[in-house]
This record gives sequence, structure tokens and C-alpha cells, in this order.
Amino acid sequence: MKLLRLVIALPIAIALAGCSILGSEQRDPVTIYAPDVRVPARPDWPTVAWTLVIAKPTAARVIDSPRISVRPTPGELQVYRGVSWALPATDMLQDAVQRTLEDSGRIPAVASADAGILGDYKLVMDLRRFEADYAGGTQPSAVVEVNAKLVNNRDQRVVASRTFLQQKPATSIEVAQVATAFDQALEAVTAGIVGWVLESGNGDPKAAR
Repeated sequence: MKLLRLVIALPIAIALAGCSILGSEQRDPVTIYAPDVRVPARPDWPTVAWTLVIAKPTAARVIDSPRISVRPTPGELQVYRGVSWALPATDMLQDAVQRTLEDSGRIPAVASADAGILGDYKLVMDLRRFEADYAGGTQPSAVVEVNAKLVNNRDQRVVASRTFLQQKPATSIEVAQVATAFDQALEAVTAGIVGWVLESGNGDPKAAR
């Protein structure tokens, strides 16, 4: 697992032929964090004979954003200044789960729902929390909470439903360390979801064999 960090000065000047650049206001550089979650297949994950599509995860607007959210006190949600995720939180979650399933070698095929592929099952996820939470302490923890449902596409039956919650403490209040804690929390949630999906689908009496 790697945490990619890019520093980009905004605004970006784009020169067009015959056009002048208006405005000279300078802004502080923005640091963009791009978690690269890679979860190796676990020995206890079963090999399955069915296929899966992953619906785009849902989330509240404040969560589904490139901004990095922080909860300094209970009931108060802010964002870190001068930093951003490379992708909205829901995209990071979907990418991590899909990549892990694809790379696991335990499933014949997995794709996003918008790819137009009909799978035997559909994974539906609701991202409830994706924030740094101080929880009354002096250093924050990265909190990732996801409710997941596995749906049988043949009869639209919910085969299994579960909520996954991971909290990983940051080693300091520095944003770089907070971002590393998010990496760890997202990796742990991804591993939990993937193992659960494979086991739950195989446990369905109507699973493809």
C-alpha cells in the first residue's frame, strides 16, 4: 500500500493562442493525497464461481467530496485547509474494493455497475463516515464506516447486510500522518468487505456453482 502525495500550485495557468491570462492573485499550494490501497488475497477467502457488479457507493454530500473532513469536537465537522483527496471518498472506496477483488484471483469477473455487465450479484455500499475524529483526544483517528449489502441479481433479494467500521489512530496531528491513518483504515475496511462478499455469496443457497 502506498500513499501518493502531489503538490499543485493553484490556479493553473492555461495559455490559449490569442488570449491573455487575467488576474495575478497567488494562492497557497494544495497538497493532494492519493491513497493507493492494495490488499493481498487472504488464505481464508473462498474461490467463487459467480460474478459481481459493484454499484457506485452512496454518501452524504459532505462525505462524498475531495475535501478531507475532520471532527475536532463532537457535533462539529470541518475540513483541513490546503489539502485534498485526489478522488471523492466514494470513488476511493469503490476503486479499492473492485481492485482487490480483481487482483484476488478468487472470482471470475467483477465490474462497476455502469459498465453494462450483468453479474450474478450486486454489491451496494453506503459510506457513512470518512473523517478524522479527535473524539475528545489530542490526536485524531481516521474513521471509515461502510454499510454493505449483497444483492442476488436474479430475484433482487438481499443475501447479506453488514456494517464495517475501522478506526486507525494517526501518529500526530500533521495532515500527512492523518492521511496515512486513512490509508490503513480504508485498507482494513476493504479487506473486510471483500472477504465478507466472497463468503456471503458462497453461502447463498442460490449461488451459481
